[in-house]
Amino acid sequence: MMTKWMTTLLALTFILGMQAQNVEYTKADSALVVKLLTDAQTQRGKENRVFYFGKKFLGLPYVAHTLELGDTEHLIVNLHGLDCTTFVETVVALSMCDMQNLRTFDDFCKNLTKIRFRDGKMTDYTSRLHYFTWWAEDNERKGIVKDISIDDAPFFGTQTVHINYMSQHPTLYKQLKNHPEFVPVIKGYEQATEGKQFHYILKQDLSWQAGTPLSMVKDGDIVAMLTDSDGLDTRHIGIAFWKNGKLHLLHASSLYKKVLMSQETFYEYEKKQAKHTGIRVFRLVEP
Repeated sequence: MMTKWMTTLLALTFILGMQAQNVEYTKADSALVVKLLTDAQTQRGKENRVFYFGKKFLGLPYVAHTLELGDTEHLIVNLHGLDCTTFVETVVALSMCDMQNLRTFDDFCKNLTKIRFRDGKMTDYTSRLHYFTWWAEDNERKGIVKDISIDDAPFFGTQTVHINYMSQHPTLYKQLKNHPEFVPVIKGYEQATEGKQFHYILKQDLSWQAGTPLSMVKDGDIVAMLTDSDGLDTRHIGIAFWKNGKLHLLHASSLYKKVLMSQETFYEYEKKQAKHTGIRVFRLVEP
């Protein structure tokens, strides 16, 4: 009887925790999270956590706009369809749980909330870190990731951020269209970011091989592909890895409609992206 009572209490505690966070998910998603975290204890070995968990989603369908559900902001967990951002966020949240030796779905949801929202606090649509510059700054401040750039690296250019796409095109965003009061809030955040400068690796230097300064990029590093047009800061994000001495990209591809490890090198991929200028690189902070 005591065991049954304790099981019921634990289940109720979990459910109440999920309700408090206002989480949308399926049983299959929660079960997969627990399985991935449990398996990692015996299967990951010394492999980089981000790279290890990223590969677990190979072949998963690319699905856009999975976070734009409902009229109020809530935590959406969708592991049966990912876009480039939700892929990276999911992988980082799993990596954080593994690093913290936390293995429950509730732990995962807490980390995902911390990653996805400004100061780790979910309030309304404006609290989500919509631009990568916001995501990077906020998650650096929280000690989750670090920018690996250094002042004297030979291949670094300087990105000057000019973002205004969301406030200039509010009708393209369901929440902004339905809640025009959010637009000036978003615009305020955009203006606060205006003109900030960051180091980045130039597109042409992605052709360098292992053993060159490009080797500062490691398997599992988070890479953001920059753009200097259209009021945006980035066009795509993914995870870097090395293969046969060349840098490659693990990502949720909108072109191939799935999560994949690109067979072409990162440089070959980037040469095809006319509006990409280079990459910023971030690494999960581990003890």
